Amino acid sequence: MAIEFTKENFEAEVLKSEKPVLVDFWAPWCGPCQIMGPVVDALANEMDAVKIGKLNVDEHPDVAQVYSVMSIPTMKVFKGGQVVKEFVGVQEKSALQDALSAV
Repeated sequence: MAIEFTKENFEAEVLKSEKPVLVDFWAPWCGPCQIMGPVVDALANEMDAVKIGKLNVDEHPDVAQVYSVMSIPTMKVFKGGQVVKEFVGVQEKSALQDALSAV
């Protein structure tokens, strides 16, 4: 299951993570986000080399603003506290797997 990222744990869980991290910026009312939810959860269960989680932009708009999230779903891959890859909109599971395997 994907980790729930919040304003309170974002620095420790994402920015200071030893592993690369995929953050899914989403909201419950977003249809495309609902499509991506099971994909993100599946990746979280399948990929041990990376940390995978979700951040609800309605509950934590300040974090989304810092990372210039303009539309959702947006998925950003962090490595060493920096964004190294970004996806906007519905993505194929294989595209996310390939990107995560490459970091």
